[in-house]
Amino acid sequence: MLWISSTTTKGGFPPFMGPYGAAKAAMDSLAVTLAYEIARFGIETSIVVPGAFTQGTDHFPSAGKPADTGIAAAYGRYDGVMDQIGARLSSLTPADADPQAVADEIVRIVGLPKGTRPMRSVIDFVGDGAREVLQVSERVRIEFAKRIGMGDLLEARVTR
Repeated sequence: MLWISSTTTKGGFPPFMGPYGAAKAAMDSLAVTLAYEIARFGIETSIVVPGAFTQGTDHFPSAGKPADTGIAAAYGRYDGVMDQIGARLSSLTPADADPQAVADEIVRIVGLPKGTRPMRSVIDFVGDGAREVLQVSERVRIEFAKRIGMGDLLEARVTR
């Protein structure tokens, strides 16, 4: 199984993205739990974790713009915050940050031989800290699985 997560699950992310972050975190948690549950059927799990892309997608330009301008005006103290966040993310994003990198990574993972696919792969050009947090959380997840006697569920292989 291949899942598409987001660095918002473990890295820094801006305000007004709570529902998106919560949904991605729930999906990520489900992917990890399901990985244990399907391992004995020989089914591998990989989670691709993209960071923010401020160009090459319509994600930020179409996000965070309420249709009801009256309600938006009631939150006047936040006028322009999403535009400021978008501009700051854009300033952190290198010119060569292309969402094609995510598609390329998916193709790479699918093409790897069974047993060599990574549990996680982070594609983050902004550096929001998710890579570092995920390295620690993966280490803890693996160590804990082994401590409670379910280390065999860390690798997909058919058992009878």
